[in-house]
Amino acid sequence: MRRRAFIASATAAAAFPFRVGAQKRMPVIGYMSGGSASFYAPILPAFRDGLRENGFVEGENVTIEYRWAEGDYDRLPGFAAEFGGRPVNLIAATGGDRASGEAKKATSTIPVVFTAAGDPVADGRVASLARPGGNLTGVSFLTSELYPKRLELVSEMVPQARTIAFLVNPNGPTIQRALRDIAPAAAARGTDSELLNVAIEADFEAAFASLKKRGAGALVVTTDPFIDARIEQVISLAARYAIPAIYGFRQFAVSGGLISYGVSIADVYRQLGIYAGKILKGAKPADLPVEQPTKFELVINVKTAKTLGLTVPQSLLARADEVIE
Repeated sequence: MRRRAFIASATAAAAFPFRVGAQKRMPVIGYMSGGSASFYAPILPAFRDGLRENGFVEGENVTIEYRWAEGDYDRLPGFAAEFGGRPVNLIAATGGDRASGEAKKATSTIPVVFTAAGDPVADGRVASLARPGGNLTGVSFLTSELYPKRLELVSEMVPQARTIAFLVNPNGPTIQRALRDIAPAAAARGTDSELLNVAIEADFEAAFASLKKRGAGALVVTTDPFIDARIEQVISLAARYAIPAIYGFRQFAVSGGLISYGVSIADVYRQLGIYAGKILKGAKPADLPVEQPTKFELVINVKTAKTLGLTVPQSLLARADEVIE
């Protein structure tokens, strides 16, 4: 009986070790991402700020172990299995929806906070946004819903573009939903849409080289960890082929891209850190609603516009949250 009692108590401690043995052991967050360490380096401070708001400082009273898939989604099941099989206190699953999907498969007891590009209710990660249930909660990016707006903005920047290309990863977990929005949005504006698929590294050069043949006057770069991990390559190719492009995250415009529109990624990761801190202090994921962003950023790189021979409309400049000269 003593041995069975010991095993039962040890199992319970493994599921939520910080609450059970806070004085004995520093809590551990298993951080797994479908993205790249380089892309998320300027974003992670926001996650740590959120943790700090709840009294947790990395290296002082919480340990974070990082695993980066670098856009290779097939590495994510291994990360999830590793963290699910160890006594980590919490899993942070980011960089695409597959990360949290794999974490959900790996454990039903360890709390998981996630970033959601798609609909976490529709794909079964949570029961509802208001009451997630289970062991998962997080913050949504509203990625697919923003493509019509990005199409509108790049069309305003390049009104003469009759065909607009979309750079997509056909293996991305949310691409099918995005495609349902892209074609109707383009048709509603009287423009044609062309898909440029990039599934492996070698596809990028060929995709950009085909822009002229396809008659594309502008490009929408979809948000995907595989593409985000190659930010410098994408911006370099856009410059070489002189294609006006819009991106989903501020980092692209700051790094030389023409224009970006999307949620404030820093706000999303700060909220994720706040949720992680609350859970480490005892809150249940089931009781924390999946947050949706309220802040969106329009960033315009005027220097890049000049290089492309474009004059940025005053209507766009007036609405921009940030203008890079």
